[in-house]
Amino acid sequence: MTMVTDTRVSRALRRAAIAATRAPSVHNTQPWHFTLTGSTLLVRADADRRLLVLDPRGRQLTLSCGCAVFNARVALAAAGYASTVVRFPDPLDPTVLARIAVDETAEPDPALAALAPSIELRQTNRRAFAPDAVPAEFVALLVDAARREGGLLEPIERPQDRHAIARLSQLADRQEISDPAYRAELRAWTSADPSRTDGVHASTVPHVDAGAEDDLPIRDFDTHGAGALPTRTHSSAEACLLLLGAREDDPESWLRAGEALERVWLEVTRHGYAASPFTQVIEVPQTNALLRSELQLVMHPHLLLRVGRAPRTPETRRRRLVDVLTEMPAESGTEPRGPISLS
Repeated sequence: MTMVTDTRVSRALRRAAIAATRAPSVHNTQPWHFTLTGSTLLVRADADRRLLVLDPRGRQLTLSCGCAVFNARVALAAAGYASTVVRFPDPLDPTVLARIAVDETAEPDPALAALAPSIELRQTNRRAFAPDAVPAEFVALLVDAARREGGLLEPIERPQDRHAIARLSQLADRQEISDPAYRAELRAWTSADPSRTDGVHASTVPHVDAGAEDDLPIRDFDTHGAGALPTRTHSSAEACLLLLGAREDDPESWLRAGEALERVWLEVTRHGYAASPFTQVIEVPQTNALLRSELQLVMHPHLLLRVGRAPRTPETRRRRLVDVLTEMPAESGTEPRGPISLS
């Protein structure tokens, strides 16, 4: 490989890392670090950013990093490069979640490349959604998008399933908000500080009072009373609801589910729709078990996605690339190890 090619590949991988930083993450924790070496980008979990109360197993952290992996793959395809991904490549270091390598012998996937413009546009939208129905053929496209990444996406259509999800979501939300440790963790990751580059900012959340009128409770991120979006979100159980899951409940399945989630979310964005995730019902063990039982699920659920039409919300700030990317000489062959296990 010539030095010119090396430089082009390195630039493409650097742009892929930038795209990865635009991925969604639980509470906007951005729990990742990237190492660029030659023609390879390592995606590493930053265990210091795990939510110890909400996410003791690291499941949501791993889902978040899966979204970052998918964005990197999309950016490489848009730059004209195919890529190969080895998930959990280092048995001695479980913080290394993926090794993404440029494959110059293969053609890039045009379906991935087509999603690249949506990376900057994708956002979590906690506004009220329009009552318009989402076409069945578009829902089928999203189901197929998840399947292409090994994920399972199930539309929630039966009235009894919608009612069960609403009831269990309300129960889970009440249980979580009654826990002082949960509330303290939530406060730590919410802010009205315009200079903060992580966490959930008040400009992107509804102001919370008694008038939300939600069937599906949007998580109360308004911990400082400065929520800038309208209180009434009308988060209805009659909306387009899609339950994302996987056949297994282990770290590699979580990572792949994150890749599936981001592929779905970018398709949602590309077609002019908005989305917001709900995870309370899955986070609480009691409601998670009841959800699987009452909906007769074979899969392990990871996230409920509401899809519809809504005005855009303010942009979410991101950490600087210099804070999340380490670039190493290709000839060093050295990979920094993270000492913290996610197990």
